[in-house]
Formats: sequence, C-alpha cells, structure tokens
Amino acid sequence: MKHLPYLQAFALLFLVTTFTSCKKDETKVATKDKFAVDSTDINTFYDKHPELKEYKKEALALYNEQGWKYIWYDKSGRNQFAEVLYDRASQLGSEGVAASLPYATKYEDIFSNDRKKPEIDKELLITSMYFFYAHKVYSGLDPAKSKRLGWYLPRQKIEYAQYLDQLLKDPDKIEQNEDDLIGMYYNLRTALHKYREIRDKGGWSEIKLPEGAKSLKKADKGPAVAALRKRLVFAGDLKSDSGSDVFDDELLKAVKAYQEKQYLNADGVADASMIKELNIPVEARIKTIIVNMERCRWLSPEIFKTGEFISVNIPSYKLIYVRGKKPVLVSNVVVGKDIHKTVVFSGKISYLAFSPYWNVPTSILEKEIKPAIEKDPGYLEKHNMEWVDERVRQKPGGNNSLGLVKFMFPNQNNIYLHDSPAKSLFNKEERAFSHGCVRVQKARELAQMIMKNDQGWSASKVDEAMNKGEEQSVPLKTKIPVYIAYFTAIADDDSGNVKFFEDIYERDEKLANMLYQEAKQ
Repeated sequence: MKHLPYLQAFALLFLVTTFTSCKKDETKVATKDKFAVDSTDINTFYDKHPELKEYKKEALALYNEQGWKYIWYDKSGRNQFAEVLYDRASQLGSEGVAASLPYATKYEDIFSNDRKKPEIDKELLITSMYFFYAHKVYSGLDPAKSKRLGWYLPRQKIEYAQYLDQLLKDPDKIEQNEDDLIGMYYNLRTALHKYREIRDKGGWSEIKLPEGAKSLKKADKGPAVAALRKRLVFAGDLKSDSGSDVFDDELLKAVKAYQEKQYLNADGVADASMIKELNIPVEARIKTIIVNMERCRWLSPEIFKTGEFISVNIPSYKLIYVRGKKPVLVSNVVVGKDIHKTVVFSGKISYLAFSPYWNVPTSILEKEIKPAIEKDPGYLEKHNMEWVDERVRQKPGGNNSLGLVKFMFPNQNNIYLHDSPAKSLFNKEERAFSHGCVRVQKARELAQMIMKNDQGWSASKVDEAMNKGEEQSVPLKTKIPVYIAYFTAIADDDSGNVKFFEDIYERDEKLANMLYQEAKQ
C-alpha cells in the first residue's frame, strides 16, 4: 500500500492531461477556418434553397476540387469576378434567356452590402448563381429535349469547375469567348440588342402593295416605296432613309443586297414574297433570333476549329465546304420535303461513289415504285431500273436519281450528299423536294476539290469516273466531317444584320415554347 501515493499522483496527472487535451480540441473547433466549407454546409444550404437544389451535386464536386475552401471570399473580401458574374446573371435577357435568377432579393442584398464579410450562405448563393448562369447561357436545354426537336448533332460538354478556374483568372472571358460558344452566337446576341432597340422605338410599318400590284420595282412611286426604303434601313441593307417615295438606284442596290443576303434571286424586284418576309413583325424576328441563339448553345466550338468540314443548313438550302478555316465552295442544295425531313446530325465522308447505282429504299419501293409498275409494266425499263432479288435499283447514268456522284458518310439515317439530274430545282427559292438526302448543285466541283486534295486526282479524271457508267467507290485517306444543321437565323458578323430563313419544318415555335416552359419552372 505504500505505492498508493504514486498511483494517486499518476491518476491525477492523467486527468489533468486529458482535461488539457480536451480544452485544446475545443479551442481547435472554436477557431475553425472561416474560409472552409464542408459537405454539411452544402447539404444544409440546398435544403433551405430548393430552387437551386439541382446544382448541389456539382457544388459538392466543385468544393472537393477546390480543397473545401471558399471560392468567392478571402481575407480581402469578395473577389471581383463575383461582381462581374452577378452583373451578367442579372441581365440574362441580353443572352436570349427568359429565366430569372432565383432568390433575386437575396442576391440584391449580398451585392448591395459589405463585400468584406464572408458567410457560408453568401458563398454558396454565389456558387449556385455561377452554375445557374453557366447552364442557361452555355448549355441551354437538356439534350433529351433538343433531340425531341430532331437535333442529333453532338452537344458540347462543359467542365464547369475547369471553366470557373479560367474565369477567375480572366473575368473578361465571360463577355465573349469563342472557345465557349460558336462565333455566330455572339453575332446573334448583337442582333438581339439591335432588334429590341427597333421594337422599343416602335418597330417598322407594314409595306402595303398598291391595289393590283404584285411587286415594287425601279421607277415605281408611292407610299409602299417609301415604306420599303425605311424597312431596308432597319434590315441594314440601306445606310440611311432619304425619305424619297421613288424607287431609285439607291433603293435598287439595297433591294439586291437584301436578296443576296437572303440567298434569293437578286433581280432588284421586291415581289410579293419578299414583301411578305419584310412585313414579319419585329417581335417575331426577336423570337427567331432567340431560338437560334439557343441552337448555337448546342454546337461545340471545336467543330469550327477543324481544318476541313462540310456544313449544310437546311432552312437556307446551302452547303459550305470549309478547308483551312476558309469557305472554298458554296452550293445550293435540295433537302427533304416535310414528310421526308432531312435529319439534323453529323457524320464523316469516308468514300465517294462515282456513276452510282441507286438502291431504292423500301419505303419508296412500296409507296411509289410498285404502284407505278402496276399502272405501267414498262416503268422499270423506262427509268433504267432493275430487280435485284426482291429489291429495285436504278442503273448508273445521267438520269440516275443520285446523279453522277454521291458522297457517303455511313449512318443509320441512310442520308448522304449526292448529285442530281433535276438541275432546275436548284434555281427555285424553296428547295424542299427530296426524300431526305441532300442534293448538291455543285456536286462535280465538290468532288473535284475533295479528290484533288485527298487523292491527287485531276478534274478530268473525276469527270471520267463520273461519266463511266460503271460504279466505282474510292475511299478517302482523310475522312471529312459533315454537319447538317437547322438554323432559321444566321448572323455572319457583329453588325447586327441577320439572314432569316423560312422555318420549313416548323420547329421554331416548338423550341420557343420549350424555352418559355423552362423559364417558368
């Protein structure tokens, strides 16, 4: 028992040490880093802010990547990019986005008060604002919704955490950066501002053709001419309005400029069809610009950075072949009629088929060829067709429906580019006549350019293959990307001038309704 005092002393020392250790731990907790974030903070925040809850998963991933530290505040206060972001998020309308920032009053309170006081809710509200802005401006509608509108081009994928790192280093990137959105988006954004200004000033007046008149042309005189002059100033094809009601040389030049811009026959005569287009109200044009800004969000800018590609825009009936980032060929095309819509998708031309057979699709065989054979037993022979097993194909030749060459990019839609013997159709202003494939007016020129670059073929060798009367397939060394798109408004520069095209598949209104519904949610 004589060792008891030592045991008591040891026990006392243990208690003191333990108590001291606990006090140290309590002090450590009490002095937790005020710029630290943990998952409990994030879970609690999104429970309190259900309208932002869709960003919870991304917020957790973002703070994990950032080492669970504040992004928007440090010892100096709130960073400058937070202010820039709030300014942009508060003006989503300028981006063609109908949605409004949730919890607007809370954001007003944050950005109108002391920027030096960090709080977890403020930090996470700004983070959520970033995701809200980025999703609306850079991503747009969910891919499943765009597919419901017939859009099967590849959607761009954005790494939001990496993109935020770039913006924090260079806030000016948020204003205009063609690494994030295609250049046409920013040009349409300029146009949106221009057309809203026109609307706010009263828009344009209707052009009313004189009774019995079918057009306006040089030397005509009257109120309709004066209205046409004013309208072309708004369109950007006339610098200023002289006030004259006489169809003079200045107006003639402007009419031709408008027609060229719209890919119309530039004869300088403003016919009833052109007048009808010019009379579309400014509010409708604004809606068209907005839905096409949305479509721009669905295209990756990487598409336009490749050295070579072919693009087809269905509503404008145009094909553009780009090489070395410059257009080297522009051609009229014929696209699918409404019941045989050309699909919006992408592929890669892997080979050219010269003097091709046309293997008649089953749908055309059943609905068109067989009924024609019943009426005329000699139908196949007259059209240079033959039975092959249970299928029908058209032999090579000048009257072959595919013309003399086809450009193949294998796809489940069985759509490709090809020549056509029906040359007169390319001169029509509305060119939706095909069964879904794209007929190319300058197919010969396109084949010559491709084969010269890829195979070293001369123009005469291409012509020989096209007219040989025997099918010949030539694989390409380098596959050429093809993008078939659907844009009813295109702005080529930053002037705010826009080419508008007929919504031939009636998709604009459906997309506008989707965007409106999205904004209400």
